[in-house]
Amino acid sequence: MATYQAALEHVRAVKAKLGNTWGAIHPEDAARMIIQNRFPTGLEIAKYTAAIMRKDMAAYDADSSKYTQSLGCWHGFVAQQKMIANKKYFGTTERKYIYLSGWMVAALRSEFGPLPDQSMHEKTAVPKLIEEIYTFLRQADAKELNDLFRALQKAEDAGDAAKVAEVTAKIDNYESHVVPIIADIDAGFGNEEATYLLAKKIIQAGACAIQIENQVSDAKQCGHQAGKVTVPHEDFLSKINAVRFAFLELGVDEGVIVARTDSEGADLTQKIPVVKKAGDIASQYISYLDTKEIDISEAQDDEVLIKRNGKLHRPTRLASGLFQFREGTQIDRVVLDCISSLQNGADMLWIETPTPNVGEIAHMVNRVKEVIPNAKLVYNNSPSFNWTLNFRQQAYDRWVKEGKDVSAYDRAKLMDAKYDNTELSADADEKIRTFQADAAREAGVFHHLITLPTYHTTALHMHELSKGYFGEMGMLAYVAGVQRKEIREGVSCVKHQAMAGSDIGDDHKEIFSGDNALKAGGTANTMGQFS
Repeated sequence: MATYQAALEHVRAVKAKLGNTWGAIHPEDAARMIIQNRFPTGLEIAKYTAAIMRKDMAAYDADSSKYTQSLGCWHGFVAQQKMIANKKYFGTTERKYIYLSGWMVAALRSEFGPLPDQSMHEKTAVPKLIEEIYTFLRQADAKELNDLFRALQKAEDAGDAAKVAEVTAKIDNYESHVVPIIADIDAGFGNEEATYLLAKKIIQAGACAIQIENQVSDAKQCGHQAGKVTVPHEDFLSKINAVRFAFLELGVDEGVIVARTDSEGADLTQKIPVVKKAGDIASQYISYLDTKEIDISEAQDDEVLIKRNGKLHRPTRLASGLFQFREGTQIDRVVLDCISSLQNGADMLWIETPTPNVGEIAHMVNRVKEVIPNAKLVYNNSPSFNWTLNFRQQAYDRWVKEGKDVSAYDRAKLMDAKYDNTELSADADEKIRTFQADAAREAGVFHHLITLPTYHTTALHMHELSKGYFGEMGMLAYVAGVQRKEIREGVSCVKHQAMAGSDIGDDHKEIFSGDNALKAGGTANTMGQFS
């Protein structure tokens, strides 16, 4: 229902048609509950957020300053508090998404316990986390709207028509905490049928954007680890097709597919694809293999050989049976991966890089843009990078190129704390601050995300609290380090009972039971100390 009045009229019509015994069902209460839960199913969320994302993509194409951002969240509560903070401090959730990291699902949400990012966790953990996140986001909506409906009731009871109109307008124009999720499906957790089935579950849970990578599914590695093995383009494109068919089958026509290439850091492939005609994509993939020219007399029985320019070549093959790519082909392979993905159904790209360097990202993306001018990137502002060291070294190299004096600095030791308050450090920090805007403008980055920030913030905050609480500070560590900060910043969770739904529950009890309701609120509730 678009408005409270529309919901009210709908309930009244239903009651008039069917409600001879519905005397206890007040249309105002039912309409209120409808408005407080605007997304009954995950598919409605996926359609709603897909439209948001498509609109944002078009806005970025017109103006690169309109890039989008997200933080990876490993629990629904974490995602909820992130979006509440965005609305509090910036007044809107526009261009602010949520990232669902396969790394964090493996590390924090698997029934096996903490796992490395190697697709060993249960595939169902991904849609379960999406569903959980949207449950918490919808609860944030319900809480805020519940407060507005309480204000509306108060204004109506007081006969304040102006206030009634003001609060009704806030309800009708309410901006939801529900935002797009970009969900990591790893390498698809199996063949293309497995990918399709998992994609359906992810979409039904509410995700409008699915990120899939071109690694071998059963040998998947974190993008910032060694040992990555890529698949031929035909294999990867079949999985892109599987995801697209899943979107279309479920009616999410504007669903977004992010094609990730790990070729920059991958040295191996599992298969040699079949060439159907000279120069086709399989032929291009094979051309990057490391080979050695041999004579037919040198060939061994049952050996795999490649004919190239009229000569026989032996591909370099490991004992595992994997084939080696030539050194120096990484960037060319990345560019080919990106172009082929965009030409065959993907909407955006993800390129894993070894360091966060705008120039290096731009070098690859600009080559793609020569073929596909509106190519856009989702970029991982990864905690796997040592941002301080990388950007201090970039500043050092820039200073050398500009002829500035760097004699006070040891490039190999720039992480040393003695450099923290230096001019070079300030230069590097400013480039870190502007990295996202710079990459959006110069390197086609539409969406910036940090994959694992809440993994690290949880660890850091628990270390800080434990250090004080179990040490000499005692209870003051919590009061000064947590609660007082919550109060001063107006963090809604300081009233944790209300944040967990106590007020909503009280109002529901009153709606359901009238004067018989046993409510948790009142003077005896200690949450009143925070009013």
